[in-house]
Amino acid sequence: MKIKLTKTSPEQLKTPPATLSGVVFGTVFSDHMFCMEWDDGKGWHSAQIKPYGPLKLEPSSMVLHYAQMSFEGLKAYKIESGEHALFRPRENFKRMNRTAQRMCLPQLDVEEVLDALKQLLRLDSGWVPGEDGTSLYVRPTILATEEAIGLKVSSKYLFFIILSPVGPYYPQGFNPVNIMVSEKYVRAVPGGIGFAKTGGNYAASILAEKEAKENGYTQVLWLDAVERRYIEEVGSMNIFFVIDESIVTPMLTGSILPGITRMSVIELGKHWGLHVEERRITIDEVLKGLEDGSVTEIFGAGTAAVISPVGILAHKGKDFQVGNGETGPVAMRFYEHLTGIQYGRESDPFGWLELI
Repeated sequence: MKIKLTKTSPEQLKTPPATLSGVVFGTVFSDHMFCMEWDDGKGWHSAQIKPYGPLKLEPSSMVLHYAQMSFEGLKAYKIESGEHALFRPRENFKRMNRTAQRMCLPQLDVEEVLDALKQLLRLDSGWVPGEDGTSLYVRPTILATEEAIGLKVSSKYLFFIILSPVGPYYPQGFNPVNIMVSEKYVRAVPGGIGFAKTGGNYAASILAEKEAKENGYTQVLWLDAVERRYIEEVGSMNIFFVIDESIVTPMLTGSILPGITRMSVIELGKHWGLHVEERRITIDEVLKGLEDGSVTEIFGAGTAAVISPVGILAHKGKDFQVGNGETGPVAMRFYEHLTGIQYGRESDPFGWLELI
């Protein structure tokens, strides 16, 4: 891919934060962005790295009316050697293509966009933070841009990548979060777009999350939309349970996002010889297990938070404490090893790290 480069002028260059302590996740952005366009009959074209700035969209751009779009989230790290690396980036772009198929978006050439991302990261390498627990969050996005009001597949698209230096996703860092089962709302239905990483999925969850936070909880735990019994995922991550020494996570049924960190936890657990199950699991089974002690840990897994232990699970107005309310040994082991691989402190037997 031929990429046109327009650098930000010296007087417009920003200074990366000296520390990310106190900086809200995803609110600071680097100096440059990657963009390219797609037109029916022409394909992807006009690839460029240019100064970070506003997008030019017509008010009639179809994404603004019909939400035909996709996005991803991955991270770049400063590793122990001082080099910069990405964690499983191809998996993110493969997932973006699966979302694109469902949302009628044009496919990406995984190797070409990965190369473009690396060029962008090399240019803005000074924005990869070096503080412990920090990283550079990468947000690729596709938007439908045809200027038309009328429900149909767009004939024009914009793809862009922006970069944001971040610290911990949750203000409490790796400390346990409190989550609440949603009884009033559903997130995704069979045959819908629950497996796709697209804006509508997240918009549908905002009200439930807002109400959960008003009641003192960090996130919402979603149940299936049909029987309202089977656990699916948390708003920003997949969910895992330690039950009688087995690690259990809801099986992918089409309404659950196939997380890259979820996949990594499953693969790492099996590599260690642990018993890992992907199956349907009911909220009743979990609540009973919390009461009789067979459920000893609950933790989330996602790119933003990596591993997030759960201290309280609320259901129908009752709080159920998970274990002793503190981070359990299984969640801690996964957190330490995953972040150890991501920061180059642990051996990487899977080849998950990709140097920039």
